[in-house]
Amino acid sequence: MSGADMGSTLGELVDWGTERLQTAGVAFGHGTTNARDEAAWLVLWRLGLPLDTLLDGGDDSEANRPVAPADQARVATLFEERIASRKPAAYLTREAWLQGLPFYVDERAIVPRSFIAELLADGGFDDFLGEHTRQVLDLCTGNGSLAVLAAMAYPDVVVTGADLSPEALEVARINVDKHGLQDRIALQLSDGLAALPGPWDLIVCNPPYVNAGSMASLPAEYRAEPELALAGGVDGMDFVRRLLADAPARMSEQAVLVLEIGNERAHFEAAFPQLPVFWLDTSAGEDQVLLVTREALVAPPM
Repeated sequence: MSGADMGSTLGELVDWGTERLQTAGVAFGHGTTNARDEAAWLVLWRLGLPLDTLLDGGDDSEANRPVAPADQARVATLFEERIASRKPAAYLTREAWLQGLPFYVDERAIVPRSFIAELLADGGFDDFLGEHTRQVLDLCTGNGSLAVLAAMAYPDVVVTGADLSPEALEVARINVDKHGLQDRIALQLSDGLAALPGPWDLIVCNPPYVNAGSMASLPAEYRAEPELALAGGVDGMDFVRRLLADAPARMSEQAVLVLEIGNERAHFEAAFPQLPVFWLDTSAGEDQVLLVTREALVAPPM
C-alpha cells in the first residue's frame, strides 16, 4: 500500500481509514458509533497523539500535519488488523474511554460502554440516595470501570466490584490501581450475589442480558468479547431473574438497584409485569436502564 493511496497528512489518513472501515463493513459500538470516529481513534492512537487532536471546529493545522511514510505504514498495519481480526478497536489499543476517563481493557473482559456510567457522572439517580448510602456494589464489574466511576462520584462510599470471571477481575485490578482507588474499591469473585452478603445500599449492575436470538446474529466484534458477559438466555433475563430474587435479602432497607437491560425492555416487562420500576433517562433514551427499590422488590404483587 503506497503513501499516495493513503495521503500524507493526518486528515488524509483519517479520510483513508474511514473509507477502509466503511468498505470492509466492520461493526461499531465499542467506544465509537461510526467509521470516521473509529478511524480518527486508530490513527491518533497509533501515532501517539491525543485523541482530541482533530476535534470538530478546530483549525486545519492539525489535519494538515504531515505524517512520515514509516508512520503511514504503521497506521495501515493497524487498520488491516482491525479489519482482518474483527476485534473491537479497544482490544487492539488496550484502552477504552468512559466519561472522559481511560480504562485498560483486553479480551478477558467486555469493552466498557454502560449507560450507567452517564448516570453516575451526571447524578442521574442521586435523588434515591442519601446519607445512608455507604456500601456500593458494582455487580458484573468486568474491567471495573463502573466501580471506579462510582467511587469517584461518591467520595464517602466504599465500593465492591464483583464478577464471576477471575480473568475479568484481573483486568479490574489493573484499573483500580491505575486510578489509585485501592483503598476504596474491593474486588470479589462471586456467582451473582452468592458471595456478597451485604447489606448493600446501592447496587449497580450491567449484567449479561442479550437474548438468544440476538446472540445468534451478533457481529464478529461482539463475538470477540466473553460470551459470559453477554448471553442472558432465551429472553435475556436469566441472570436478572436470579438477581431480583436474591437481592432483597442483601440490600439495606432504603437500598436501590440500578440495572442496565439494553434493548430488552419488552422482555424485562414480560418477565416482571407487576414490578414497579423507574426508567432512567440516558443518551440512548429511557428504556436502557432502570432503577428498582428494595421496597418494590419485597412488596407482594398487586
